Amino acid sequence: MLNAAYDCENIFAKIIRGEMPAVKIYEDDKILSFMDVFPQSDGHALVIHKTAQAVNLLDVEQGALSELTTAVQNIAGAIKTGLNPDGFRVVQFNGAPAGQTVFHLHFHIIPIYEGKSLGRHGDGAPADTDALEAMAAKIRAAL
Repeated sequence: MLNAAYDCENIFAKIIRGEMPAVKIYEDDKILSFMDVFPQSDGHALVIHKTAQAVNLLDVEQGALSELTTAVQNIAGAIKTGLNPDGFRVVQFNGAPAGQTVFHLHFHIIPIYEGKSLGRHGDGAPADTDALEAMAAKIRAAL
């Protein structure tokens, strides 16, 4: 899947167009951050570029990648302030064999809390929307 063409019908493209719901943390004309509906931990957030039609890290233009990584840093800082985790992981998958399930370049920010184990990537039941919104509100307040 590393050489796949971008599919404008992927779920993140639909979220960008407003065709699918998302609990948003941050949005501007280029960047969108929202809560992962299958979180590995409380506060698990995603960051995507809205205009770069990149499937993976190798497809993205450097300017868009710079905008993405700046947004990842800002959202991670807000997660730190708003949710007070003990640490966090920034994860980005490239290709199905590596664990990529949505073929629109995206970064995961996964808060780590001592004594709490992580859920599996993309596994389990969707999280409660009200719980996601409550966490998103804390993160938004810290931006």
